[in-house]
Amino acid sequence: MKPEFLTPLLDKVCVPQDLRALPEAQLRQLADELRLETISAVSVTGGHLGAGLGVVELTVALHYVFNTPDDRLIWDVGHQAYPHKILTGRRDRIRTLRQAGGLSGFTKRSESPYDPFGAAHSSTSISAGLGMAVARDLSHGDNNVIAVIGDGAMSAGMAYEAMNNAGALNSRLIVILNDNDMSIAPPVGAMSAYLARLVSGGSYRSFRETAKQLAKHLPKFFYDKAKRTEEYARGFWTGGTMFEELGFYYVGPIDGHNLDHLLPVLKNVRDTHNGPTLIHVVTRKGHGYSPAEASDDKYHGVNTFDVVTGTQSKPKANAPAYTRVFADSLIDEAKRDDKIVAVTAAMPSGTGLDHFGELFPTRAFDVGIAEQHAVTFAAGLATEGYKPFCAIYSTFLQRAYDQVVHDVAIQKLPVRFAIDRAGLVGADGATHAGSFDISYLTCLPDIVVMAAADEAELVHMVATAVAYDDGPIAFRYPRGEGVGVDMPKQGVPLPIGKGRIMMEGSRIALLSLGTRLAEALKAAEDLNAMGLSTTVADARFAKPLDLEMIRKLAQNHDVLITLEEGGVGGFGAHVLTALSDEGLLDSGRLKVRAMTLPDVFIDHDKPERMYANAGLDAKGIVAKVVATLGQAETPAKPLIA
Repeated sequence: MKPEFLTPLLDKVCVPQDLRALPEAQLRQLADELRLETISAVSVTGGHLGAGLGVVELTVALHYVFNTPDDRLIWDVGHQAYPHKILTGRRDRIRTLRQAGGLSGFTKRSESPYDPFGAAHSSTSISAGLGMAVARDLSHGDNNVIAVIGDGAMSAGMAYEAMNNAGALNSRLIVILNDNDMSIAPPVGAMSAYLARLVSGGSYRSFRETAKQLAKHLPKFFYDKAKRTEEYARGFWTGGTMFEELGFYYVGPIDGHNLDHLLPVLKNVRDTHNGPTLIHVVTRKGHGYSPAEASDDKYHGVNTFDVVTGTQSKPKANAPAYTRVFADSLIDEAKRDDKIVAVTAAMPSGTGLDHFGELFPTRAFDVGIAEQHAVTFAAGLATEGYKPFCAIYSTFLQRAYDQVVHDVAIQKLPVRFAIDRAGLVGADGATHAGSFDISYLTCLPDIVVMAAADEAELVHMVATAVAYDDGPIAFRYPRGEGVGVDMPKQGVPLPIGKGRIMMEGSRIALLSLGTRLAEALKAAEDLNAMGLSTTVADARFAKPLDLEMIRKLAQNHDVLITLEEGGVGGFGAHVLTALSDEGLLDSGRLKVRAMTLPDVFIDHDKPERMYANAGLDAKGIVAKVVATLGQAETPAKPLIA
């Protein structure tokens, strides 16, 4: 007997309207094909896989039940949005994910009308969804607004602020809690599915409202008791009491991989509910792909990989990664100083603090997706004589800026900020670039800001932060590998506010902050070969500046170029202010240029190409020097590539 082959369905679905034309009986097959297509695409591009595999059925169900894009569907963070992109007209470009000129790894308004809100940072979906729901009400619209948020993102304070506001406003909003890690959820099976259908349906709601009206005629004491009895009885079976207290009508938990459970509940909520509703859906990261299911992180983020085996490609390591250098340096210091503690906001492995925590479990604190709390928590530790290292990516530290200013800087508390992912980060693009920390930190009084030029310097900067107790201190370092320099056996504290001269010259001065130093040294070789004697200096400190070194560079050279892996208004701006205050710009003899990241949000690409396009590689530095000298002074010798 010949096997029966099913006709592929995904080829017929370009946009959700095509999906809604299918009979429900075919949705299981479509979900299976969508999962395979997601795996295949990410095996080519790399990216976030586990979260997307966990919401394949939910994605199919949402686009089937709701009239997207008129109904607004908001994905929190966006790690799980790859299946959504495939179903919304972007399948032909899905293998360009996170590539230059290709699809973003997150939702992006400019990319598709099916992405009503751009994401990449956590816990924003409910706030954005509530704004859309209120705008709809003000415009007398009737479309649905659905926010999908994970249990990790739900732990952040912003999510609860939004839910509290939503409960008070009572606008019609649907929040789907995608629970793939919570231990509080009761077992998901036939009974919970039945209860979810029951409480989400019109009959139960009608009965509930009728009972409420009757109860209102009872004395207040009995009415209050009856109301609480109904809520807590439902909460006992469904686990939703906390959300009910915030003003949400709770439905769930339901199996997020069972379309027979998902579809009727979504339809009921779509058709019968007013006010804010929360649907609790239980899923599993990496679902349906055994290598992901077996992995500790469920393939949350992956390099390119072999689909059959799940084996990921590993880049050749020529030098230790900056993150690991930081972690090992902090561990080394902590062995000698029991006052050192480490704080991270849901990124222990990303910041390397998982290694610290293995050795010092009582001195390592992962506070969850709560950067604001992390900073003030660290400030509290500092008041009691501890030495907190608050390790947060540059892009996420932005979320705690008020706490950095108000709770740390104004009080001059010695919180140590280890700022990972400084500068451009490649495939994650503009939302994750560490472009602004130099600018937003150096404007604060009494803060020390350092930038490591290489992995050896990072070791010394960790030691510097340990030794510094006079106020807040920050040091920044990029993603990826170092440059392969000889590593010190132990960090040595640097003199605060003192840079170093790396190469002596007489006409051109290149003053670098951070890891552009390697490119500055390459540029200097080319400039020297062109007859332009070049000095290269490593500033080390963006604040306080080494005014003595800067003064000498300005007085003894014709051209001074500052270099930094940050946006406009950072290190270069402070150098120019210092030169102006010193009167070193008055004669007009000295030509000064600040080389920064361009004043735009830079889309994803490989970091080396991003820096080249920004002009911050050796070739770009040489070109800037030549342009600064002016066409009439351009050397006769050819430019060395």
